[in-house]
Amino acid sequence: MDAISRTRMQPQDMDRLIDRHISAEMAGDSAAAVSVYTDDIVHDVVGWPGGPLQGRNNARGFYDHLISNIQTETMVATRRYYGEDFCVQEHQWSGTVPGSFLGVPGRGKHISFRLLHIWEFRDGKISRENVWLDGGSIVAQLTGGSGH
Repeated sequence: MDAISRTRMQPQDMDRLIDRHISAEMAGDSAAAVSVYTDDIVHDVVGWPGGPLQGRNNARGFYDHLISNIQTETMVATRRYYGEDFCVQEHQWSGTVPGSFLGVPGRGKHISFRLLHIWEFRDGKISRENVWLDGGSIVAQLTGGSGH
């Protein structure tokens, strides 16, 4: 078996890692959320100040900040697409924002929005997480405009 075929991940293995990550994030456990990452993870939330982060410790800092500002109630995968060592998932997120999100105070508002994750895998772990979210909808809901 060559090196490439040894590291290929099957969709069910990808789902298992993704589910562990999202469950930990929803539980507010940043250490567990990043435990499924490679040491050199690239964590890229498009448009987030500071740009893409590299390394498990930097990603954990992101989750510590996120968890202290938003409370995820549900994150439901609505579509999943698999390729060789990657998975693209569309999610519907809902929860409350007791802190601030995208620089806007949440004041405990309940919001819901779509987001897209692009996950890459290497050596049985997540090596890259790229997140695209509907910032316009988030800001509209937090500032009182219609956003759904």
